Amino acid sequence: MKSYFCCTILWLVYLTNCLFFRLRVQPGERCKSAPSISLELRYNALATIARTGFSIPSHPKDMPSNDSNTTPLHSDAPAGWARDTSNAREPSSKGELDPVAKSPRFIVVEGPLRVGKTTLAKILADKLHARRLYDCDDNPFLSDFYKEKPGSALRTQMYFLMERQKRIREALAAGTPAPVLSDFLLEKDRIFANLNLDDEELKLYDRYYEVLTAGIPAPDLVIYLQAKPEVLRARIEKKASREESEISPDYIEEVARAYEHFFFHYAASDLLVINTSEIDFVERSEDLQQLLRRLQDPVKGTQYFLPLGASE
Repeated sequence: MKSYFCCTILWLVYLTNCLFFRLRVQPGERCKSAPSISLELRYNALATIARTGFSIPSHPKDMPSNDSNTTPLHSDAPAGWARDTSNAREPSSKGELDPVAKSPRFIVVEGPLRVGKTTLAKILADKLHARRLYDCDDNPFLSDFYKEKPGSALRTQMYFLMERQKRIREALAAGTPAPVLSDFLLEKDRIFANLNLDDEELKLYDRYYEVLTAGIPAPDLVIYLQAKPEVLRARIEKKASREESEISPDYIEEVARAYEHFFFHYAASDLLVINTSEIDFVERSEDLQQLLRRLQDPVKGTQYFLPLGASE
């Protein structure tokens, strides 16, 4: 009788776990196989990549301890990030930045969906007379991924990885005197692989990732745009494509958390963090002008920028 009772309890626990993962995995979130590698280990792997570039730890013992709890989620300035409100030099009379006076030759604007990275990248590329590098937006497997077709998550991620590394290599090999400005960071691919692939898929992906990213230099400067999940959801609802409209609120928050964890540990390049929750580079010219003035001065290490007119 006691054995029967214990088996019944274990069976109920198993069914509860299955129900939990079924409720969490919504269309457009991740593959149907729920990850069995603990989220702690997955986030630790991201932290290692953020610190060391493209190196992926092969064993859990190589992974650093998870100190993500020290990062206030979606706050203004996470612990250890210095807020920068200093007055920088004025842009030129034409409102343009001087590409000769600035050392960064490979600049990346990165952030979660609808945070404004594409818009800002276009503006900065025009001001810097930079060569623009676009992220992949024609993935043929993405539609199947949003429909949760078996195997689509790995196919989608592998296509993104192949295209992104190819575009970066071609842009950096062109040898043009103009700086390169990209609206994606290659490590972004690993962030989404971490969220969407199951254990075996992630192991296979990591093997290709290390080979395909070998020899690609880190950017000189990364501009990380962050925003609160509710702000991202509102922007997605306002401007979303048909596929984006299928993304669940839980997934948006999970992506935002993964980005914050990654960039809290990021050390491969100089990093400027901008909270865009209450600023608008398109509608408010003063927000843009303050950022352009800030970029006239070098960014060293990790610094945080918030326009003086933004709400605290």
